Amino acid sequence: MSITAERKQQLIAEYATVPNDSGSPEIQVAILSERIRNLTEHLKEHKKDFHSRRGLLIMVGQRRRMLDYLKAKETSRYEALIGRLGLRK
Repeated sequence: MSITAERKQQLIAEYATVPNDSGSPEIQVAILSERIRNLTEHLKEHKKDFHSRRGLLIMVGQRRRMLDYLKAKETSRYEALIGRLGLRK
């Protein structure tokens, strides 16, 4: 369910805004999105795992708050990020 260290480093390299960036909102949202995707797959198989479902809902809310923050700060970065992650249709 969790992501590997290698996958996390790939996400950091892919979504970094400047070299040696590891904490920008883009990276945090990308990592959360990966964890949400993995947990969603887990919950498709284990439908009665309500403890993990609660964790999923908490992560979705956290990602939503980070996206709202990014949208308030810089709309262009927000729109680019949701386009890259495929969060909106």
